[in-house]
Amino acid sequence: MAKGPLITRSELRKRQQAQASESLKKQRKAETAYQQEEKKIASFYRKESKKNKPITKTRISEREKTTKWNSFLMKSLIIVILMLCVVFLAIAFI
Repeated sequence: MAKGPLITRSELRKRQQAQASESLKKQRKAETAYQQEEKKIASFYRKESKKNKPITKTRISEREKTTKWNSFLMKSLIIVILMLCVVFLAIAFI
């Protein structure tokens, strides 16, 4: 027969506390690793969504813009040419 217990209550309590603290540390490490992986995945999909922006321009609207600008620039060019003609005529006859 054994005269005393193989493990005392205080020793058992210490082991349980140590085991609890170790499991807490492991859980924290696993949680931080999980969060880092989630951030990596989220940043990847954010980059992908930036690459694939929705199409807002159409060929028809772009063509209309170019024709508007073309007509505006042609009108302004004609006005400038007429003003230059007036200036040259004024210089020639004065």
